[in-house]
Amino acid sequence: MALPRWIIATIAVGALSLTAAACGDDDAAPEEPSTATTDSPAQGGESAAESPATVVDVAASNDDFSTLVTAVESAGLAETLDGDGPFTVFAPVNEAFAALPAGTLDTLLLPENEDQLTAVLTYHVVPQEAMSDDLSDGMTITTVQGQPLTVGVSDTGVTLTDASGNTVSVVQADIEAGNGVVHVIDGVLLPATG
Repeated sequence: MALPRWIIATIAVGALSLTAAACGDDDAAPEEPSTATTDSPAQGGESAAESPATVVDVAASNDDFSTLVTAVESAGLAETLDGDGPFTVFAPVNEAFAALPAGTLDTLLLPENEDQLTAVLTYHVVPQEAMSDDLSDGMTITTVQGQPLTVGVSDTGVTLTDASGNTVSVVQADIEAGNGVVHVIDGVLLPATG
């Protein structure tokens, strides 16, 4: 499945990573929100030469993303996300998947539900690199799945509100890869159904 190379103009304007100007350089203005935590599940701040080759490599290199990697492989999206990109991936940690209602993940992973799994996973991907400095409060970004996410930026950090009205937080921003960037989130984003 080829991903579209377009993204809404607002993503280029605002402030993924997703979420939030937090993992910028040490000279960043103090009023910018910080989303990095000392016990974050992934390591950021790598130079381009040291960054993993792809956004899939970022996820595969950390056990906290094993559920996400399994889902991406089940949906047949690994090869696409290993492509040139650029991609912004809002990556839920294992605990985020575990917090879904009982049986939800198992149902999504069934072969007959591949289309639904693909819709959920592509709702976590933006077809452009969006560093935290590119996101701003209230901006709307369009995902590969086609539905929007609404960005919230405040003194307490960056949030994303999905089309179903659920809000998740970015717990680590700006993990760079050769074909994009990964922002770690604490919940699973769900597109609207119907």
